[in-house]
Amino acid sequence: MQSTSVQILFIALSFLVSVVLTIMPVPEWVSTFRPEWVALVLIYWCMALPNLVGVGIAWLLGLLVDAAKGALLGQHALGFAITAYIAIHLHQRVRVYPLSQQMIVVGFILLPYMSLTLWIKGIRGEAPHTWLYWAPLLSSMLLWPFVFMLLRALRRQTGRQNK
Repeated sequence: MQSTSVQILFIALSFLVSVVLTIMPVPEWVSTFRPEWVALVLIYWCMALPNLVGVGIAWLLGLLVDAAKGALLGQHALGFAITAYIAIHLHQRVRVYPLSQQMIVVGFILLPYMSLTLWIKGIRGEAPHTWLYWAPLLSSMLLWPFVFMLLRALRRQTGRQNK
């Protein structure tokens, strides 16, 4: 297998795991703080390999999440496409930041996605009535260093095995 095909397989597998973590049933108190797994993995790949993972992949991934969660078709697709665009646009700057600053930038990258989702829920009459809607933003920011380090270590490990 070529290095690029192994990378693509690994990227697809990481997205599959993130979708499973997103739709996996958890207790109600945990689901309130459930991180945006798919968005975190998407941000990582858009910053690490912007030539392989872009807005089109984000859109398709969003359609998959829409179907899996029973959401309005296109809701997550549009949000992920915007997220990917911002991550790709900022990737050269953000990659050199320390992880503590990356956490803050990831929060700002996730903000339009979550705001768009909130807006769509509001139009449909499903708007949350508490500030806990924003809890996944905080948990995603706090988990970013772990997601980043895990995916980077696995990406480097698979890259070494191919040589």
